[in-house]
Amino acid sequence: MKQILATLISLLSIIPLYANNKIYHKGWIDFNKNGRMDIFENPKASIEDRVKDLISQMTLEEKTCQMATLYGSGRVLKDAGPTAAWADSIWKDGIGNIDEQANGLGSFHSRISYPYRVSINNRQNIQRWFVENTRLGIPVDFTNEGIRGLCHDRATLFPAESGLGATWDRSLINEVGKATAVEAKALGYTNIYSPVLDCARDPRWGRAVESYGEDPYLVGELGLQQVRGIQAEGIVSTLKHFAAYSIPVGGRDGATRTNPNISFREMQTLLLEPFRKCIKDGGAMGVMASYNDYDGEPIIASHFFLTDVLRKQYGFRGYVVSDSRAVEFVWEKHHVANNAVEGISQVVNAGLNIRTDFTSPSDFILPLRSAVSQGLVSEATIDERVADILRVKMQLGLFDNPYKGDVGKADQVVHSALHQALSLRAARESIVLLKNEDNLLPLSKHIGRLAVIGPNADERALLGSRYGPANAPIISVYQGIKEALPNTDVLYAKGCDIIDKHFPQSELYKVPLDTEEHSLMDSAVAVARQADAVVMVLGGNNKTVGEEYSRTSLLLPGRQEYLLEELAATGKPLVLVLLDGRASSICWANEHIKAIVHSWFPGEFTGKAIADVLFGDYCPGGKLAVTFPKAVGEIPLAFPFRPSADTNGKVRVAHALYPFGYGLSYTSFKYDNLAINHVSKGEQDSIVVSCSVTNTGSMDGDEVVQLYVKDDVSSLIRYEKELRGFERVHLRAGEKKTVTFSLGKKELGFFNRDNRFVVEPGAFTIMIGASSTDIRLKAATNIGF
Repeated sequence: MKQILATLISLLSIIPLYANNKIYHKGWIDFNKNGRMDIFENPKASIEDRVKDLISQMTLEEKTCQMATLYGSGRVLKDAGPTAAWADSIWKDGIGNIDEQANGLGSFHSRISYPYRVSINNRQNIQRWFVENTRLGIPVDFTNEGIRGLCHDRATLFPAESGLGATWDRSLINEVGKATAVEAKALGYTNIYSPVLDCARDPRWGRAVESYGEDPYLVGELGLQQVRGIQAEGIVSTLKHFAAYSIPVGGRDGATRTNPNISFREMQTLLLEPFRKCIKDGGAMGVMASYNDYDGEPIIASHFFLTDVLRKQYGFRGYVVSDSRAVEFVWEKHHVANNAVEGISQVVNAGLNIRTDFTSPSDFILPLRSAVSQGLVSEATIDERVADILRVKMQLGLFDNPYKGDVGKADQVVHSALHQALSLRAARESIVLLKNEDNLLPLSKHIGRLAVIGPNADERALLGSRYGPANAPIISVYQGIKEALPNTDVLYAKGCDIIDKHFPQSELYKVPLDTEEHSLMDSAVAVARQADAVVMVLGGNNKTVGEEYSRTSLLLPGRQEYLLEELAATGKPLVLVLLDGRASSICWANEHIKAIVHSWFPGEFTGKAIADVLFGDYCPGGKLAVTFPKAVGEIPLAFPFRPSADTNGKVRVAHALYPFGYGLSYTSFKYDNLAINHVSKGEQDSIVVSCSVTNTGSMDGDEVVQLYVKDDVSSLIRYEKELRGFERVHLRAGEKKTVTFSLGKKELGFFNRDNRFVVEPGAFTIMIGASSTDIRLKAATNIGF
């Protein structure tokens, strides 16, 4: 009660601050309070003219304030809303953006985030303060995370990006992006940090869970749909994390996050391509610069990356925000500057627009002003950086209507039935069937007694995301199965924890189970023996995968391998369900368990979607967006491969446990009628490839038809095969469809010795199949463009 009262008092205290209601006129707002309509206040003027006029009126103090983020919700911004003390704060001259304000995180939690109208009113009150109480009244861009749905209290939670990648479904990802933006728009956010475009080239990396996959074509295509879905609603899509971020040495993140070991040409091909596609083809208006280096140069301080590549090559016209602490790492970790003034000079000159960190914006703004006064950064450069920020704010309509959000609409669209149905669809489509020996799945709904066992069987709290909705109503696997089988006696036992007390050292040597662990395992075995079948739910959670959670092993963590072997020894029919955000080396399970399902982190409908698959109400159609290595010693082992990169050895294991693009179904599909046609339309030559796919089984299902290309002879060594098309198609039992792909210069070219993107005439092999290794159709063709 005391906390609620204190919050109300804080909110009420803002009322006397608003004294400039005369600035609002019909059709325009007098932001600078001078009694006349300036060009920047005129909605009919061009954006460039408005930006130029506003910059001409700004002081250096006001410009530099636009170049910083203020973290909200009790983090850096300790107040629930504006107070009289703000008149003496660094942001008295404005602020670029406010991140995660009243979204349910931070010290205020739900007190200013839910009900939704409370959150909307909070941001509008803060916006009103900046419009009415700063000299120029420049509105704030309210930013927020959005990779698993909007990062807001009780918004719709979608599967992790690793699961969304496994759907291989462009239309679905577009709808997820749109739903995220619709909820953001209703709540008054204007800029969403999504999608993550990092290709997860090393499964040890903790943030593999936040990636659509390891292949640049797949990541780029799905990311493009997320961008289009978000920005179709008038919300900025800010791409994460530019660039070369996802292959830290040894897969280690956390305090290391430097030194990606990759050649320049491969970096362009594998890591930069998704960003190029989402900027040039998708028009993404935001980019988050990462805090790693490339070849000894911090990305955040690289003119090459932030200006030459991003702006000149890709034509980026939005603004660049730093990942948290990236700016400070220039002198704190990378040691390429002596102090803050020098480091900040480097990042601003390189192309950074807004600094973000969990410290006061004054930590950046004041040294930046010193850098200008010392001649390390020119005011002309400051003008360029601020112009980018103001341009985005103009495009968002903040200078025409700064008070975003719709109190009347929020309750209708945030976590709506429509968005929940979309979340369930995404969860179902993300599930990958890895093994189904003797057609053990689907299980009968008439089973008498079923045991659901494992540390993830009844887990909810640790299956969400710090970058997704807070307080999401996740249905556990145990709960979902109970609801699916109302006439079955469904038993439960935990068996063990996800990690043990000695983790991660216990991955290095055998540590005996203690009394408590023996008791948990013995109880689970006893429950399994009572059942007619066992569903075992293992994997990882927020304690084993995510930012700063890189691993040294890809075995199931903790005591899970022990538990798996103990339950298998009971002889009961056993289905292994994995909830995890990364690939696992489940070799023992693949050898001894008849049915294995990988469901990633499916979101709030976790248990419902898994039950639908286990009992045949949904036919699994997901495909792996990452390679599963047999052992951590095989890494790097990510698609695409160089010729002969994955060959047999005399004293080592070889090949993937499960290859890229792999996934089984309860039905079967036949591929035929491959056709290749050359089409010329002026200068836009292309190749049209088509084939027929038939559902030859007895159950309706989805197939992901995958197109791969190989340049048979080239001036530089290219990949063995490259993904250059895919389509998820739904086929009723017995139904046949034609799937068509178009291959142009973007799909067939590569960077040559001169670093020019070219298509070399000659022979190409076109392959279509159900995975990168399960090629069903193949033909050669000569290409002359």
